[in-house]
Amino acid sequence: MNNRKATYAGILLTVAVHAVLLLLGFKSQLRSVDTPPAVQGMLIEFPPEEEPVPIRTAVGVEPRAEEAAPQEEVRLVQRAEAPVAAADVTENTGVETTVGDEGDVEVPEPPAEKPIDRRALFSSRRSNRTDTAAVQVASEISDRLTAGHPQGNTETGSPDGRPTARLEGRTVMGNLPLPEYSVQNAGTVVVRIMVDQYGTVTNAIPGARGTTVQDATLWEAAKQAALKAKFNVSASAPAVQEGTISYVFTLR
Repeated sequence: MNNRKATYAGILLTVAVHAVLLLLGFKSQLRSVDTPPAVQGMLIEFPPEEEPVPIRTAVGVEPRAEEAAPQEEVRLVQRAEAPVAAADVTENTGVETTVGDEGDVEVPEPPAEKPIDRRALFSSRRSNRTDTAAVQVASEISDRLTAGHPQGNTETGSPDGRPTARLEGRTVMGNLPLPEYSVQNAGTVVVRIMVDQYGTVTNAIPGARGTTVQDATLWEAAKQAALKAKFNVSASAPAVQEGTISYVFTLR
């Protein structure tokens, strides 16, 4: 009986101990710890570091200025220059020499003659052209022609208020048309004209240099008169040649 009680007591004690251990395990919340994977490393090769080049310094003595000696007297040396007289300077009048055919014998070279400008022997081709900008001379001396006529009535001409044209190498065909105006104003209106090779005035701009009146009516009258002017035909003239026509307005 005693052995059986001891056996039962041992079994009960063992069961109680295991029960206590199970309770403690649940209370402490035992969990399995995951083992972290093994860390894999990668080998990186770095280039070798270059050793710095040592800086070389020149070994020598630093130049120094001479020590000043205020006790010594400063000596000034003046350079002597002999004056050159104007009479001593002479022009080189020697004769140029060259090597002759006989060897190293100096033979005087004769003075060279100045070349003749052959262009001066012929007259200019433009000498026969008539410059209308020059003083006009009457082609016929007569008292029958009135003042301002293209043929003129005096040796130097006397327009007496008549219009005058300036167009290089061209002449007026007939008379210059007179401007029509009714305003009481006096002065000169210079019109800049453009003339083609057929002698037609293609454009007229009043108010050029020499204009002394600023009346718009006189300007328009001078422009309309200039557009009616006619010059001679010239194939050698520019396609558009510029000139002027001067109109003198007087009080009526």
